[in-house]
Amino acid sequence: MSLVQILVLLLALVLIAFIGWWFFAPHQEEAAAGQVIDNQQSATIVVNGGYSHATVILRKGIPATVKFDLQDSTACLSRITFEQLGVNEALDKNQPTVINIPTDQATTYNFACGMDMFHGKVVVK
Repeated sequence: MSLVQILVLLLALVLIAFIGWWFFAPHQEEAAAGQVIDNQQSATIVVNGGYSHATVILRKGIPATVKFDLQDSTACLSRITFEQLGVNEALDKNQPTVINIPTDQATTYNFACGMDMFHGKVVVK
């Protein structure tokens, strides 16, 4: 084996290991709590190469909205879907898109991009 072949093989093994870690290793997920002001709660999710924060925690019984602030021009991330709520909305880059979240019962609402590649959830506790 030549030196070039060995280097290519090592590079390929490193890339395979990285891809395996990226898709299969457990990643720590940060959650954000909704802010309560005047008996209303809201949370903002920044959409930029994914969702930040991908998990939002809301309090049960307090009316809630989640704002999606689109800062990315990727076509996939330009839509938000909440299958359980029947929501399929285009996100606007000029102003946050507001989604009303029912908080009458403790549950989890999953959301995804238009192509179902990026995911997140809103947890009502």
